[in-house]
Amino acid sequence: MLSIENEETTTHPAPSHAQLERRVLRLAWPVIGENLLQTMLGVVDTILVASLGAVALAGVGAALQVIYVTTGALSALSVGVAVLVAQAYGGGRLKEASFLAHQGLLWSVLIGLPVTAIGLPLTPMLIGLFGLAPDVSQVGIDYLAVTMSTITTLTMMFLIGGVLRGVGDTRTPMIITAFANVINVIASAVLIFGWLGLPALGAVGSAWGSVIARFAGAILLVGVLWRGRNGVRAGGRGGWWPRMHVLRNMLRIGMPAALEEMLIIGAIATLTPVVATLGTVPLAAHRVAINVLSLSFLPGIGFGLAATALVGQAIGAQSPAEAHRIAHIAMRWALIWMGGLGVLFIIFAEGLVRLFNSDPQLVAAGAAAVRVVALTQPAWAITFTLGGALRGLGDTLSPLVISGSAIWICVGLALVIVLWWLPALWGIWLAFLIIGPFEALVFWRQWQQRITSWRPGSS
Repeated sequence: MLSIENEETTTHPAPSHAQLERRVLRLAWPVIGENLLQTMLGVVDTILVASLGAVALAGVGAALQVIYVTTGALSALSVGVAVLVAQAYGGGRLKEASFLAHQGLLWSVLIGLPVTAIGLPLTPMLIGLFGLAPDVSQVGIDYLAVTMSTITTLTMMFLIGGVLRGVGDTRTPMIITAFANVINVIASAVLIFGWLGLPALGAVGSAWGSVIARFAGAILLVGVLWRGRNGVRAGGRGGWWPRMHVLRNMLRIGMPAALEEMLIIGAIATLTPVVATLGTVPLAAHRVAINVLSLSFLPGIGFGLAATALVGQAIGAQSPAEAHRIAHIAMRWALIWMGGLGVLFIIFAEGLVRLFNSDPQLVAAGAAAVRVVALTQPAWAITFTLGGALRGLGDTLSPLVISGSAIWICVGLALVIVLWWLPALWGIWLAFLIIGPFEALVFWRQWQQRITSWRPGSS
């Protein structure tokens, strides 16, 4: 852990259960809202691009797969800085937290610019890996080349968002994300279709919309961090020389989280050819099930990130008992929200699928898959929140090992189920229902072991 000389730490009386519950909810709901906005933005962008035809949609889809992997890797820095800032802030070490904010902002530029410089000339090769038709490939290359230029601003937004979450502010990133999303939709529509007298750029107009929106969002976030939040600010003269030990600490904590994210992305992508063996209709229904799944994850993500920030603050204050209480509160609320969503998914499965497509066969296949996904919600609620709590302790290796292993076991089991027992789409998701409770149990045991054995300096 970093230390700043001659800085006193502050202690606070133990908060009540009601106070902790309010803190968890106050941090979680803006994260849920922010991720919901991002999901809806993706839907709107897809609708806009889809109006241009299948070639545009396929090309943009390929480019986005590359961007998802890149952002998954960059999330390492966000997780690392969020945990370090939370622990410093929780311990009352505001100088250290501000120093980390300086460094996070600096490293976002020092890492983002080289990634862009390396990625731009590689865009044709990266899109070529998908084996697309020439016209589709060209759309993907054009889109990716423009979007790659936003890596620095995207990294900056990730890191500043991590700093703000670390000091307990999730509302500001949500508001700025909402503003950036509005700009994105308006700019993309104007540039795609050539409104207001501007040239019609087609699919690449959506990429330029993202450039404008991310630049605006990054500027606003830098302004917020420069002025400061809760006594932590990036303004001032000190801390602007890059410190390698800070980067090492961020990567030490964040890299396992990034690798976990990439393993999950890779596993979900690997399921596609498995589902494709079932036919075109199940494959389309599978995409619908994934869209529903992304909505069901929102409460888990929100309470997981709240647990990371608040457990980190409690550990910084050297209060493992408070960290333990926070994790249980976050887990209980995630179970309530995700369990409630599960009930709604079971009741309204057919209606949810019909929002995307009304083909009777697709509705039947998709609804069966959605109902199996619904039954898995309680287990996922536990894995999200306890994974977040472990990250707050500074332990990002355990979630990597547990979740990374579990999801690839699910992929293997799904393959066995489909090929040798149940050749149906819901058989794919049955694998997650079988493995989910075991994954949740392992997370529970690991969390109990880590929090009960925690000692100052062990995180």
